[in-house]
Amino acid sequence: MAPLLPDSYLEALYGGRMRPLHSIAMAYVSRLRQMVAARNFDLLWIEKELLPWLPYGMERWFLKSAPPYIVDFDDAWFHHYDRSGWPLVRRLLGSKLDRVMGRAASVTVGNAYLAGRAEAAGARLIEILPTVVDLARYPSDQSQAHRSRADTIQAGSAPLVGWIGSPITDHYLDLIAEPLRRLVSGNEARLCLVGAHQGALGSLAADRQDWHEDTETSRIAAFDIGVMPLADTPWERGKCGYKLIQYMACGKPVVASPVGVNRDIVEHGVNGFLAETPDEWADALRRLAADPDLRRRMGAAGRAKVERCYSLSGTAPRLIRLLRDAASG
Repeated sequence: MAPLLPDSYLEALYGGRMRPLHSIAMAYVSRLRQMVAARNFDLLWIEKELLPWLPYGMERWFLKSAPPYIVDFDDAWFHHYDRSGWPLVRRLLGSKLDRVMGRAASVTVGNAYLAGRAEAAGARLIEILPTVVDLARYPSDQSQAHRSRADTIQAGSAPLVGWIGSPITDHYLDLIAEPLRRLVSGNEARLCLVGAHQGALGSLAADRQDWHEDTETSRIAAFDIGVMPLADTPWERGKCGYKLIQYMACGKPVVASPVGVNRDIVEHGVNGFLAETPDEWADALRRLAADPDLRRRMGAAGRAKVERCYSLSGTAPRLIRLLRDAASG
């Protein structure tokens, strides 16, 4: 495994600080060395591309003599190029990832929107592998003792509506600011934001928590309802619904925008609700907040769907077969 950028880059990105340019330059130098060494491998598995923001010619030089490779997309990264506001970026990079896909032994994608792009690019073999979670990290039930303590602590409290993400995605919360404000101001629900900027949603009362890998599942487990608002644009149609799957793995009902793969993950009225307008969001959240039995039923249905469709144990064998087939030609 050879990530391009170091942890310091992500820490700066999520912390709103200047990205360390020296570290980025050294990361590209290291990547070039990795590319030379990779000629000794039997198979490469590439996430999106090898040299982001550089023209295809740099990668073509390597790929024409490289081992077979699989390229993976879990979002519509190609839209950073072909829909860029900079004409030069569109001209130099607009078709780059299509050419990478066209040479691949296989393209793995997280949803049908991405599969459609791979097909248009002329990919030889396309496999839809949904985003999955390791269910061992997402226990569906708490011990009775823990549950009793939680019930005591939360007695009389309004249900907790939760969102988890990063500072670069918390702007989607603005889409449901008004419905959230209605519920919070009416004491119908409380709000928890994990991983958002401290200023997300302005002055709206919320429990704002930093994201940490070792606490993310416990944070989600404390939610009563999970939300995933999205705008309906080509970029969002390429998303793979990770936070919805996390909520459901913890047995939580969800409310989500009917965009892209969200329509496949959320069975409206079964494991959650799809909501588009502010009134639809407010009605869905209010209905779940007022009905603990409904939350339990939908949460159980969501967990069952993750076990069927979005678990690591269920998808890993497919990926292993795909890797073996690609390596054998």
